[in-house]
Amino acid sequence: MKFIVSSSALLKQLQSINGVVTNNPVVPILENFLFEIEDGKLTITASDLETSMMTELPVEARESGRIAAPARILLDTLKNLPDQPVTFTLDEETYTIEIASSNGRYKLAGENATDFPRVPVVKGSAPIEMPSSSLSRAINKTIFAVSTDELRPAMTGILVQLADNQVTFVATDGHRLLRYRRSDVGAGQTANLIIPRKAFNLLKSALPSEATTVRVEFNNSNAFFSFNQMRLVCRLIDERYPDYENVIPVSNPNKLIISRADFLNSVKRISIYSNKTTHQVRLRLAGSELTISAEDLDFSNEANEKLPCQYDGEDMEIGFNARFLAEMLSNIDSEEITLELSTPNRAGLLMPTTPDDNESILMLVMPVMLNNYV
Repeated sequence: MKFIVSSSALLKQLQSINGVVTNNPVVPILENFLFEIEDGKLTITASDLETSMMTELPVEARESGRIAAPARILLDTLKNLPDQPVTFTLDEETYTIEIASSNGRYKLAGENATDFPRVPVVKGSAPIEMPSSSLSRAINKTIFAVSTDELRPAMTGILVQLADNQVTFVATDGHRLLRYRRSDVGAGQTANLIIPRKAFNLLKSALPSEATTVRVEFNNSNAFFSFNQMRLVCRLIDERYPDYENVIPVSNPNKLIISRADFLNSVKRISIYSNKTTHQVRLRLAGSELTISAEDLDFSNEANEKLPCQYDGEDMEIGFNARFLAEMLSNIDSEEITLELSTPNRAGLLMPTTPDDNESILMLVMPVMLNNYV
């Protein structure tokens, strides 16, 4: 069986799904891409059992067939070939793959396609459609706060809450919490899904920069995303997500409004002088001035800066992890941010002062205990 395809077109499609392939898979066959040819169309699948990605492209082929092709050697070969038509000759009996370019031939050992795991078929829900830009923004605004603690599996994914007239994305690692909500995407149904971080990372990389529509379907065990010629199926995390609404403090009488860029740059500079274990910075709020300071007693390093701000509330001091604070400030787009506080030992709420239409971003960060009130 033969097919002819552009080397650069094939490389682009393989690279878009290669993130699924792991170096030490549970089953050796998963080190391969599954090639399936039918009606002049090549469908390529990559899987790690939990997540599968499929893409397709037109090829010149007269026959149909299937074979598993080794991912790494195939990618390395195509990366080093100039853009040109290449001919693949597949032997489905010996599982040999031969690639012919304009000036060379390359022979590699494939595997039996029937050993490749079947991709789950997702049926059972009415499809939801979402603009790719909205989904990409939701992933970017939450994924950095996802936990890496495998002992709390629910928190290693992003909670997606579907409602009739809105979609909410939630991520937390126990130290900070991100809630991103869109009111311009209605699901027409209610459901809670926990999507693994790897699946959303792959989706984020694969989503096109130009506007397109992403179709989302799900059942009790899997979620299915499709757009253009790309499809992704992932197993949902079957755990109970923490009741995050109870963690968000309701009464926050102390409100700080400040330039996001000034605050972020100051936190970055001051954090250089903070303790390398706690990364603690101290915020002192009084009148219309914010003092940011840090000290590392082990090395006698200390620094402080004063910034103008609008502050409405009682004078107070509160400590935060500078890395968390900087990361959260970097993920807000507005010129000014609002920091709402209640007491020095309760979580602070960070949000854009002027939110965009149709979206709501709330970032919660837990304080670090300061030694003067421990």
